[in-house]
Amino acid sequence: MFCYQCEQTAKGQGCTVMGVCGKTPEVANLQDLLVYKLRELSQLAVLANNAGMRNEQIDVFTAEALFATLTNVNFDPQAIVAYLRKTEQYQLQIQAKLYNKNPYLKLAETTEGMVAQGKEHGINSEPAMNADLHSLQWLLTFGLKGVAAYTYHAYLLGKQDPKVFDFIYEGLAAPLNKALGVNEFVGLVFKCGEINIRAMELLDAGNTERYGHPTPTKVPLGHKKGKAILVSGHDLIDLEEILKQTQGKDITVYTHGEMLPTHGYPELKKYPNFYGHYGTAWFNQQKEFAAFPGAILMTTNCIQKPMETYGKNIFTTGPVGFPGVAHIDGPDFSAVINKALELPGFQEDVEGKTVLVGFGRNAVLSVAGKVIQSVRDGHIKRFILVGGCDGAKGSRNYYPELVEKAPKDTIILTLACGKFRFFDKDLGTIDDIPRLLDIGQCNDAYSAVKIALALADAFKVGVNDLPLSMVLSWYEQKAVAILLSLLYLGVKDIRVGPSLPAFITPGILNVLVEKFNIMPIKTADEDLKAIMK
Repeated sequence: MFCYQCEQTAKGQGCTVMGVCGKTPEVANLQDLLVYKLRELSQLAVLANNAGMRNEQIDVFTAEALFATLTNVNFDPQAIVAYLRKTEQYQLQIQAKLYNKNPYLKLAETTEGMVAQGKEHGINSEPAMNADLHSLQWLLTFGLKGVAAYTYHAYLLGKQDPKVFDFIYEGLAAPLNKALGVNEFVGLVFKCGEINIRAMELLDAGNTERYGHPTPTKVPLGHKKGKAILVSGHDLIDLEEILKQTQGKDITVYTHGEMLPTHGYPELKKYPNFYGHYGTAWFNQQKEFAAFPGAILMTTNCIQKPMETYGKNIFTTGPVGFPGVAHIDGPDFSAVINKALELPGFQEDVEGKTVLVGFGRNAVLSVAGKVIQSVRDGHIKRFILVGGCDGAKGSRNYYPELVEKAPKDTIILTLACGKFRFFDKDLGTIDDIPRLLDIGQCNDAYSAVKIALALADAFKVGVNDLPLSMVLSWYEQKAVAILLSLLYLGVKDIRVGPSLPAFITPGILNVLVEKFNIMPIKTADEDLKAIMK
């Protein structure tokens, strides 16, 4: 196996024996084969769409299947095999309609045979390729995985745009076209950033039209006595279904990980049994889930190998999978509810601290006048966006240190699970504006972009002239897509950590540095000094 798509890849180079995430060589090779088969399917889908034969089922399937290969989503080899079989079915279906007889890779009949095929079509299957071209192809592919995730979520909420699916096909198929070189892939990489903004916009519209715009909300970190269900991941529809189906059953529903911001949505927080948030970031789940006395539903990434102590209490849904874990297809979560009723639940009330969420673009821009005046009065000197993924590396303690050491006249904007290293800190206020503003999930980077553009418009300056600094933490491929979106918008001086992607060659990095002054994080003190000068 060879995989280097996440920040924690072995030795900063690539996982070759076992994934740091827990992915086995078998699954890694099957996922490599799935990506290759999706490239072939995409090549055919482009032809079909040009002939007026668009198939919506194939559109959403492609997004879901690619999403399943994202870090910490699906570890189940049989689930990946099922995606492979369906990919080939769709290939044959399109070929029949187009009378296309071009040869494509025929899947082996056994899982072992597919694993062998995956080895032949993985990341390093073309060792003679120009290193920078290879880097751009996989930067594009990993960005597309992030786009696919947001597109899939948006589709479930009834939002779609054919041009997003069209680009997923175009980008996936591009490496099969040997006539495309470095310049063409540079263009595709930036187009990926552009399309990702549209995908996030669709998801934002789906969430806010269905659940309302988030409003500032205090969320308890304690728990109530009684039966309990914990919902982790990112999918609001699954959480809504759990809330609906638990009405009148005396079960309290808690969020975990990136579901924390859902407490700010009016149409979700109206449910009386929707109470608080349990735990922190995804990589602590083995300890935190083991101590949770109820049922657990994992709606999207990030799942880790369940411990025996809670293996029978956790369920997956959607593209998520893990061998031996019960998977639920469809909206009927009675199995989760019944498991919650079997388990003891919490034995007493624990109040705990509270945290404040709900500062999406609507909430922030509703007080834009006040914010602008505070800047003009010199009370707010700078906005620092500290956002992105969290991970297990100790070097990620840079981020809470930066937040805690930031001058008192700065506002900290945050989003995604990186915030769990400092989300419960009391940073005080500036002119009654909280210094720590939680914008939401990783996909709410769209809100952050809209806030930045609105402030730039109000101050009559470009985004790069705002008193705004971006300090990003990355882990998986949605973060890659978001970074590409920021670069597409021309945002400069972005700090990225805790380490730079292994799939970026020195040549490509030099281009990013020269054009955007993108830079690795240093120390909190050094970076704050540079940010505030």
